[in-house]
Amino acid sequence: MTQWEVVIGLETHAQLSTESKIFSGASTAFGAEPNTQACAVDLGLPGVLPVINRGAVERAIRFGLAVGAEVAPRSVFARKNYFYPDLPKGYQISQFELPVVVGGGLTIQTSQGEKHVRLTRAHLEEDAGKSLHEDFHGLSGVDLNRAGTPLLEIVTEPDMRSAEEAVAYARALHGLVRWIEICDGNMQEGSFRCDVNVSVRPMGQPEFGTRCEIKNLNSFRFIERAIECEVKRQIELIEDGGTVVQQTRLYDPDRDETRSMRSKEDAMDYRYFPDPDLPPLLVGADWVARVAAGLPELPVARRTRFADALGLSAYDAALLTASREAADYFEAVLAAAPGVDAKLVANWVNGDLAAALKRGDLDIAHSQVSNAQLAGLLVRLADGTVSGKMAKEIFEILWSEGGDADAIIDARGMRQISDSGELQAVLQQLIDENPAQVAEYRGGKEKVFGFFVGKAMKATAGKANPAQLNELLRALLAG
Repeated sequence: MTQWEVVIGLETHAQLSTESKIFSGASTAFGAEPNTQACAVDLGLPGVLPVINRGAVERAIRFGLAVGAEVAPRSVFARKNYFYPDLPKGYQISQFELPVVVGGGLTIQTSQGEKHVRLTRAHLEEDAGKSLHEDFHGLSGVDLNRAGTPLLEIVTEPDMRSAEEAVAYARALHGLVRWIEICDGNMQEGSFRCDVNVSVRPMGQPEFGTRCEIKNLNSFRFIERAIECEVKRQIELIEDGGTVVQQTRLYDPDRDETRSMRSKEDAMDYRYFPDPDLPPLLVGADWVARVAAGLPELPVARRTRFADALGLSAYDAALLTASREAADYFEAVLAAAPGVDAKLVANWVNGDLAAALKRGDLDIAHSQVSNAQLAGLLVRLADGTVSGKMAKEIFEILWSEGGDADAIIDARGMRQISDSGELQAVLQQLIDENPAQVAEYRGGKEKVFGFFVGKAMKATAGKANPAQLNELLRALLAG
């Protein structure tokens, strides 16, 4: 049976976070009434001229610097010609032969470890409008509010070999564009959309197979399922004696399948040529330097610092830097909890807090437990005031009811018993009351130890310090 290798590349459209469009002053705000935010420039009416949005260019420069790419000192806008109802001018202004960002790459975390995904380019372009089919009986509507919205199209090399790697890349890219504040990353509103190129080839074959492009995937789950469905389709087609045809496809989540949209156009079909209304875009070294000076500490640098300075594992550091908000939250907890080990903080942020956020379908910016509240709880866990089990109970109270850890501990009598004299008295009484079990333990029946631990925890209403309890109990049982 033939072993197949999957080859994947992604093209991602990130809507840039400018208040106005890429070539006009019209608003980019989401949710306006249809066709109320499309001006004469967006519609390409006679006599109007596009003017590049400086903020869009600066965001492209920020991205180029963040991924270690070359920011081109000279790039050119081109017209990409095709006819579609939501493309008012009959062409889209984009960049073709000379993009603003060239090369670079992104390191991703997978179950197999780190992997570097190379970027081919990132170029500026305008978005098209949107065709509406759901609200019209037998008709389609066109909303041109998105026409002219600034996009940065980010293109990878075909470096990914599984749906897992593709999703890891998409998540890392999504985190990065939000981290450097060039895109809000809102996938539901279309601010971050992925087109996935998928092909298969026999394992060991150097030539790529025929690829199909799956358009407009706006969730990480859809990216994963679309790739898995398309890979299965292509392999079955080839093994049945058929041939994969290069085409554009759509993913149907209801039927969990990809289906053909149109035959795949090549660059020549778009008849690219330089836009005569826009001069070359010149980006000087001084402009790049100013943008570089304003960049925050990047995810890779922060991840390295967390590992080197705080002793965190690569896995923990990667989770904490998946978003800038998560990294900031972690550092805020650490700063507010002096003396608490960074690993303990990481465990709680990546563990209990992450699980609560997932249950509530919340991001960390909307956590119901603030960094200060979590810091207060972890201080009491670290100093032995509460046990790990108690801390989890207190966390749930903080999440559902609010307050602070000290007040909850005092109001509910949740302080851990760490007084050795008090614990020793409880244990001695249990030993005196259970001579048969003592004899069994001393005769080598180790599991009887758990019997005494359970009895002691019950006698102290679960408040005994577990480590101290175990130490004292072993000493007493040893005789």
